[in-house]
Amino acid sequence: MPDPRFESKIIAKFINHVMEKGKKKTARKIVYRAMEEVADKKKGQEPLDIFERAINNVKPKMEVRSKRVGGANYQVPYRVPEKRGVTLAMRWIIGAAKKKKGSPMHKKLAQELMLASEAEGEAMKKRFNVHRMAQANKAFAYLAR
Repeated sequence: MPDPRFESKIIAKFINHVMEKGKKKTARKIVYRAMEEVADKKKGQEPLDIFERAINNVKPKMEVRSKRVGGANYQVPYRVPEKRGVTLAMRWIIGAAKKKKGSPMHKKLAQELMLASEAEGEAMKKRFNVHRMAQANKAFAYLAR
């Protein structure tokens, strides 16, 4: 079901990721306030467009999974499916916002969304590290099956 305000399924999914202990109303408030904050800071741009750009920027293309061959564990790079990429992007943006200290969650989330839409911030660093790990272990790609 799409969310009531933006009528977007991806926002509804994001709200579910923000939600803790079944408190959906609180999660909705946080996400909607963050979107209002983004709209205030980025005048002339639609907050939903900024949100989608942030998700697309953070979404990883490759990741590594551990695979045991013989007696050794190898980090094998795999291509990330679209759905998992979106889920990881949401998780990383929310995690980066939670790590910041000193201001309300909606402000931290808005700041992280704006940074991610410009390909900056903690969530983008996480994506970069995952890609770097996949690149470094490219030699083990033949183990992927």
